Amino acid sequence: MAAEKDEAEVLAEQPKEEPEKHEAKKRDHREIEKSPSPVAKRAKKEDKENGKGDEGVKKEEATRKKEKTDEKSKDVRKDKEREKEKDRHHREKDTRDERKDRDRDRERDRRRSDDKDKDRRRDSRKEDDRKRRDKDRKDDKGRRKSTKKEEEPAAPVKKAPTARDLERLRQYEEEMAKEEDNKDEEGRPVWSLTRAQAETSSRQCPYLDTIDRNRLDFDFEKLCSVSLSHLNVYACMVCGKYFQGRGTSTYAYTHSLDTDHRIFLNLQTLKFYCLPDMYEVIDPSLEDIKYVLKPTFTDKLINALDGWQRPARAYDNTTYFPGVVGLNNIKANDYENVILHALSHVTPLRNYFLKEENYSQIKRPPGDKLALLSQRFGELVRKLWNTKAFKAHVSPHEMLQAIVVTSQKRFQFTKQGDAADFMSFFLNTLHLSLNGTQKNSSSIIYKTFRGKMRQYTRKVLPVDASSEMIANVTNSDEYNETAKETPFLFLSLDLPPPPLYVDAVLQNIIPQVPLQQLLAKFNGATEKEYKTYKDNFIKRFEILELPNYLIIVYQRFKKNQFFVEKNPTIVNFPISNIDLYDALADEAKPKHKYTTYDLVANIVHDGKPSEGRNRVQIHHKGTGKWFEMEDLHVKDILPQMITLAESYIQIWKLNRTKTREERMGEDENSDEDDIKADLIAALRQQQQVSGPQLPEVKTESMDTS
Repeated sequence: MAAEKDEAEVLAEQPKEEPEKHEAKKRDHREIEKSPSPVAKRAKKEDKENGKGDEGVKKEEATRKKEKTDEKSKDVRKDKEREKEKDRHHREKDTRDERKDRDRDRERDRRRSDDKDKDRRRDSRKEDDRKRRDKDRKDDKGRRKSTKKEEEPAAPVKKAPTARDLERLRQYEEEMAKEEDNKDEEGRPVWSLTRAQAETSSRQCPYLDTIDRNRLDFDFEKLCSVSLSHLNVYACMVCGKYFQGRGTSTYAYTHSLDTDHRIFLNLQTLKFYCLPDMYEVIDPSLEDIKYVLKPTFTDKLINALDGWQRPARAYDNTTYFPGVVGLNNIKANDYENVILHALSHVTPLRNYFLKEENYSQIKRPPGDKLALLSQRFGELVRKLWNTKAFKAHVSPHEMLQAIVVTSQKRFQFTKQGDAADFMSFFLNTLHLSLNGTQKNSSSIIYKTFRGKMRQYTRKVLPVDASSEMIANVTNSDEYNETAKETPFLFLSLDLPPPPLYVDAVLQNIIPQVPLQQLLAKFNGATEKEYKTYKDNFIKRFEILELPNYLIIVYQRFKKNQFFVEKNPTIVNFPISNIDLYDALADEAKPKHKYTTYDLVANIVHDGKPSEGRNRVQIHHKGTGKWFEMEDLHVKDILPQMITLAESYIQIWKLNRTKTREERMGEDENSDEDDIKADLIAALRQQQQVSGPQLPEVKTESMDTS
């Protein structure tokens, strides 16, 4: 091939010089012919003498054309030879690759056969060992039969394996495990998604010291901070942010490469992973993080919560009592926080939602959003009563989001609302989310708060009614009194209207009313007129069945023709031992052995109706103290200060330890009037120095008996 190539190159290079000379000579001839100079004449003469005329030039052109065609044919031939050479190289390369593949397959088959031979030899060794042991056992039996030196033959003593034998056995098992793992690994790529996502565990992770527990906060909604997706969300244990996935092309994997944050927690499976190394981290020091994310309560712990007397210590070195922690006010959700706090201290309701298995299996129709409410409330109750928290406050963000969804944006945390309206909605919706029906035993809500009353209603004649109309309706059933039994979740008490004028000292007198006077509404004899857009009715009420926990709402807000006004009347009530015996119907009194209630929670509204703030006062059963919580602020208060505030909603617990007769002789609040008088005097003296005087409060109406 090299010789042919050189010869072709020589043939291709030879005709290249003559055409150039010929072209130059031809160009010279043309110039000479055009110019009539004597030089041109002399050149023509020389050409004639040499025998080169026009015919010679034509012959030269013909030869030149022929040489060009020959050159083209040689070039075409040369290209064909190059293509043949390339095809030959490709064929050789294909055969070489096939040979390599064949050799690789042959090598893999050989290794597999070797592995089978190893397994066969191992099985044969095991079989030989078993036969040898059987033989030794038979020899020992024969030896024991032949020797009759002792009356009872001694049991064969097994030789304990030495440390060397145990080490050999361990090494052998490790080698066999490695051989099993390395099977079929030849020929596979070094990196693949299947191998990268294989869950391998490690108990020796070097990045556990990078976890920052001060940044961890699991109170917010579990969604990715980049894609806003709820699926397969992981929390970074270094910065506390949420990311989706842990594969090679996910946000968590990218975050680990960009920031060198290695430890991530799956918020659904509660498993820790090290990225980008792709192995599961197993370490007992991570159990506290799992418990904060998803607290669990046993029956023993639940029973011990009511008797909890020592404060718990959070990770940030703050102390708190379980259940008495602050709730974050995102913008204007204090009216929701106080209701959630008060309901979380109702013992049956708290114990029910502390165990997730009580309501996690409740089935709702597809697409129903009510199931979200019970799940979020259960999570909030478990976080409020967590005994191993990282901080002494909780953010109800997920609970508020569920309320916005289930109420169809009726109750939002960006706009102030009415606590009583929210409580009514929350209790009824929570009852429905637990698949509650009209029966008292259908849900924990009805079991705890539902009572029954009888309502008497009669229609009132209009003021301008004529004598004929009065004569016609006296015998009709429309104006006769009717009775109807209705259930209730809370009692609504009407406050007397405040005074319109000031006293002689130009000071507003804040009216006061005892609670027993307001409860007279349900004695069956007190009547009240209710107006509608068309007719007027007179109603009276009496209670037929008392609930285990009684909720009382004082009607402080009333809407007139122009705006909503607030009634500042102070209600005087005892903290414990309030008796509802007189509110029961005559036929219901023998059925109720226990009729006295003790205060559990008191919700207070301060300020104007639209701009005011709510706070809740809670009785901690373990220590016997009263705590006041306003958003994140928690402080202990004196029980005598509770009755001085403008109470809005109260939760009372039925005392089933002592009957009404046994509690009538108790004097739990001895000298309460003197204590209140001293407190009021001190407050007045303080306000005289610093600001306006405290309004006059009459202490003689504070009767606790």
